[in-house]
Amino acid sequence: MAPKTSSSYGLSAFPVTIFAHMVAIAVTTLVLVWLLHFRGGFAFKSDDKAKIFNLHPLLMVLGFVLISGEAIMAYKAVPSTRKSQKLFHLILHFIALVAGIIGICAVFKFHNELGIPNMYSLHSWLGMSTICLFGLQWLFSFFTFLYPGAKQSTRARLGPWHAVFGAVIFLMAILSSLTGLVEKFIFTGLRQNQEALIVNFTGLLIFLFAVSVGFSVLLPRV
Repeated sequence: MAPKTSSSYGLSAFPVTIFAHMVAIAVTTLVLVWLLHFRGGFAFKSDDKAKIFNLHPLLMVLGFVLISGEAIMAYKAVPSTRKSQKLFHLILHFIALVAGIIGICAVFKFHNELGIPNMYSLHSWLGMSTICLFGLQWLFSFFTFLYPGAKQSTRARLGPWHAVFGAVIFLMAILSSLTGLVEKFIFTGLRQNQEALIVNFTGLLIFLFAVSVGFSVLLPRV
């Protein structure tokens, strides 16, 4: 049996990409409601240390996961030349990287000010591994595909590996965010109330966003 191509599915990436954008908006809304209404907001410096921690899920989910997902879909979502799409892809990933670094700094600051040990959970191991690999991937991409840029033959050979490692890192980011939500759920002792429902639905929507991004990449643009 011949392998299926992306055009064999009878669906273009456009509706899937639109759906992914809508899911991203829903995740953003739920995270903001959770942190502002139930968790008291966020700040990088405050006597209420919980506000410092709240910067972590805010930046890691909205700034790192969602923006990196949008960057992956840039080649299907941005109606422009390949060069412009590549630049948009790189810029969004840079924004995601900066947000991720600040988000990790916030949780280290929170732990240090309260005397809580760092890097003791699966979530922290996954998260730190993800941000390190993400940074290395971004630097590799910048120097290989943008400036100064490798030879065309070299870029063509490395392109598929870049895509594969990018997908793996994005999956790691999804797993990190989901394990982080579970960890927060357990530590705060949430039960069957409105906050628990918001956290659970946020996790489900993050997973749905990841699936949508994957299909957007798989399906043809037209």
